[in-house]
Amino acid sequence: MNKKFDLCVIGAGPGGYVAAIQAGRAGLKTVLVEKEYLGGTCLNWGCIPTKTLIASAEVLGKIRHAADFGIKTEGKAEPDWPAMLKRKEGIVENLRKGIAALLENSGVTVVQGTAKFADRKSVKIAKPDGKSSEIKAEKFIIACGSESLIPGFIPKSKRVLGSTELLDIKEIPKSMLILGGGVIGCEFACLFAELGTEITVVEMMPQILPAVDAELSKLLAREMKKKGIKVLTGTKLETVEADSKGVSAKAGKEEINADYLLVSIGRKSVANLLDLPAAGVKINERGWIPVNSKCRTNVPTIFAIGDVTGGIQLAHLASAMADCAIENAAGKNCEFRGNLVPGCIFTSPEIGTVGLTEEQCKEQGIKYVVGKFPFAALGKAAAINEMAGFCKIIASEETDQVLGVHIIGPHATDLISEAVVAMSLEVTATELGKAIHPHPTLGEAVMEAAHAVHGKSAHVMKRTV
Repeated sequence: MNKKFDLCVIGAGPGGYVAAIQAGRAGLKTVLVEKEYLGGTCLNWGCIPTKTLIASAEVLGKIRHAADFGIKTEGKAEPDWPAMLKRKEGIVENLRKGIAALLENSGVTVVQGTAKFADRKSVKIAKPDGKSSEIKAEKFIIACGSESLIPGFIPKSKRVLGSTELLDIKEIPKSMLILGGGVIGCEFACLFAELGTEITVVEMMPQILPAVDAELSKLLAREMKKKGIKVLTGTKLETVEADSKGVSAKAGKEEINADYLLVSIGRKSVANLLDLPAAGVKINERGWIPVNSKCRTNVPTIFAIGDVTGGIQLAHLASAMADCAIENAAGKNCEFRGNLVPGCIFTSPEIGTVGLTEEQCKEQGIKYVVGKFPFAALGKAAAINEMAGFCKIIASEETDQVLGVHIIGPHATDLISEAVVAMSLEVTATELGKAIHPHPTLGEAVMEAAHAVHGKSAHVMKRTV
């Protein structure tokens, strides 16, 4: 193997492998170092496996409500957990092979092992077989991701799981306590509730999904309760104990017993494992690597992207940062725009969001107008029997420019892409409303919400005094 490269990428997640592919196609002699599997957390223990299992749960839910569509079914629909896991593993493996093929097609050398900096232009690689090697490169991109955070008061036990362990559990739990009502906690709550697990979610903040627009959070909490999920907000989890049979804890005055505890309160940096001082790369007090608008660290020849930079921890953000970092590594001039990063939450119903929330507008003293349109008023939503939720558009009172779009309802994670494009082009609510949307579709909710900003939605009742 040629051990001298133009660029070395550390980490093969959605940031790292995209960076390596783009670098190879840009003519840079590139090596990609990954300690485990191509695809990183997203493909192997995050986005893809969870959405695959959620898709299975959604089919199960459809079958159980087949009568609502005029369909007769015989017998009782039940989840086949081993088959669901096998399907999940098959999809993950096929996507891994796809990434490997893309890397090979782009001329990228892939090395399995754990990287540590020796200096600014070289890393030592500890390989799985115990051997070691050294790679030299003119430039580096750090894309090593993050890992689940387990607080110190949580006991170590086979009954205490992170999201990675939960994805490989051998049985569907009869009951589960979830610490953390953020994205991961709420997604798993909806998934396992559909599979028949008794779920309790404990969130110390006043609402689940604390970073999401409050109206969406409130509606999701209501829908989760309809599914039998117990949601405790503004409450700390205390006195956690675990043994071979299950877990117990207190949340306020509530005493909770469950088969398993899922801890989903966030993620922590793994940058300290790279021996960054040897390269002179600085980290902040929380262990994240600060970067500038060009995705550069304090060392001009070393870039960092994705989770490890301490920003929003999303796969699509890491991939976008990869594109910017590669342009700059290749000698071009690119400024990364991270102000319009969409969020997608695969709960039931789904959530898609981009831009400012009402709460943020108030905090920043921005005068705004809101337009809302319920999915219950859409013919397509009625046809597919998914009418919970709404589309909400926030526009500037002064300029009419769209400042935020927040959707909760069927296919919200797909619908939000339209809003990202519209806001990137700085459209007004009036312009968005005038854009003709096909009928009957769920996308009409966006058009109608834009009309509603000015009270012009024809499909909602006119307010009377």
